[in-house]
Amino acid sequence: MTDRKQLLSDLQALLKTLEADLLERSESAEVPDVGRKLREEHTAALAAERTAQNFEEWKFDAITQAAAAWVLSCVFVRFLEDNELVPTPKIAGPGEGLKRARDEHELYFRSHPTLTDRDYLLAVFDGLTKLAATKEVFGEHNPLRDLPNWLSGDAAGALIAFFQKIDPNTGVLVHDFTDPEWDTRFLGDLYQDLSEEVRKKYALLQTPVFVEEFILDRTLDPAIHEFGLAKPGYVTRVDAKTGRLEPDDRFKMIDPACGSGHFLLGTFARLVERWLKKEPGAKVTVLVQRALDSVHGVDVNPYAISIARFRLLLAALKECGVTRLSEAPGFAIQLACGDSLLHGSPGGDQVTMGWAPMDHVYQPEDREGLNRILRPKAYHAVVANPPYIQPSDKHLNSAYRKRFSACRGLYSLAVPFMQQVLSLATANGFTGQITANSFMTCAFGKPLINDFIPHFDLTTLIDTSKAHVPGHGTGHAIILIRLRTPSTSTVRVVLGKRGEHSIPPDPSRGSVWSSIVRHIDTAGYENEYISVADTPRVVS
Repeated sequence: MTDRKQLLSDLQALLKTLEADLLERSESAEVPDVGRKLREEHTAALAAERTAQNFEEWKFDAITQAAAAWVLSCVFVRFLEDNELVPTPKIAGPGEGLKRARDEHELYFRSHPTLTDRDYLLAVFDGLTKLAATKEVFGEHNPLRDLPNWLSGDAAGALIAFFQKIDPNTGVLVHDFTDPEWDTRFLGDLYQDLSEEVRKKYALLQTPVFVEEFILDRTLDPAIHEFGLAKPGYVTRVDAKTGRLEPDDRFKMIDPACGSGHFLLGTFARLVERWLKKEPGAKVTVLVQRALDSVHGVDVNPYAISIARFRLLLAALKECGVTRLSEAPGFAIQLACGDSLLHGSPGGDQVTMGWAPMDHVYQPEDREGLNRILRPKAYHAVVANPPYIQPSDKHLNSAYRKRFSACRGLYSLAVPFMQQVLSLATANGFTGQITANSFMTCAFGKPLINDFIPHFDLTTLIDTSKAHVPGHGTGHAIILIRLRTPSTSTVRVVLGKRGEHSIPPDPSRGSVWSSIVRHIDTAGYENEYISVADTPRVVS
């Protein structure tokens, strides 16, 4: 497996090269349709009040998304090639793979002498859309499909050369994606840090595995215990060909800010394990599809959804023991790109009356998928690690205010996401999120605290700001709420008293985090790091 830190650093530099090329061609008379199409899309977004950015600001965002789509699509191909999921490498591969890829490249241009390396890469991607398993990864909602001729042939050639680069000291590929475990965690690193500009704009932040597991332990697991994997009698309503359950019969979870998919992958693994225990004689591909049907995600960042989809696909193939894409079924993966605070079906007691979903969508966004996934009161478990930033775009700021009643003053996105998380949960559903704790201390949080949260069963509030949670420098807390009226007169509260003496080499074993995990169920416990108490519930 390639050195992940080196891969990230190298791809960051490559992204800048592609961005420069796309910027030049966005203003070039050589491809006038590119500039014209970009201006048309910006005008439509302005008219829909989807953005208040001027054209230049908006264009730079579009450039980064397009560049990232080309980079990530090649990363996906290389992962498939290096792990022999496809029979013939087209970009590169370890050992004889590089020579075979170069032979394929030469063969292509013998038949297409007037085309460019951009056309070659598009042909590689087109070939993967013909396979049921990878159709959605490389298909119509991939951002590079919007303007496929935007990237120059020379830049595409540089892209291919990057993935074919040989280490002069060893004579092998600099970046080899071979991995017997098919570990895709490195894609989460790319999601978070590939572009500094995108990271800042979307406040990209991976959820550490130990935090994800803790939240799933206290939301997903009890939700499955409460609701079951499917309603009684579901066996009579299984599609004979796909093994999929009727939509209202299956257990359902969602992450409306899913990023690169950590919560989704953790949920998928737990659901597959339970289905295998429940029906040990069933066909594995059927049970895997049932698990996938239960897992839903939405994210506003196009390449976050691309990564999450690819990671779930690899996880599904691994569970089924499928080692060739040609033998893989066309798994249905319930993901959609879009703003979960704007799109989907309106409804639920948590949103303002008279609100209508945003009609405008960008090319990577899936209107049908968003309407299908973002349904109020539909999910037994809802989890999230939403962005903590304030919405700086005035049109988006206004749109969120119109929909979510608790958006007051200089609010952070933690506020509307809190309302959206609860809007998506079914009656008695379980919700959990690690989110900013600023709403607890700032004026903008008063509507949420005084008028909104008291109507639901806030079961647990954990101050995690003293724990070392990588990447989470802002004050944060874990909040667990059930969608029902309060069932007790108290709330379990864990307060942080002091931070770590030094940064722990393994954050999951840090003194503060370990204290939380070990003692959260012990009211009255106290040590130098935390205190645990059942605090009287205050209803305004």
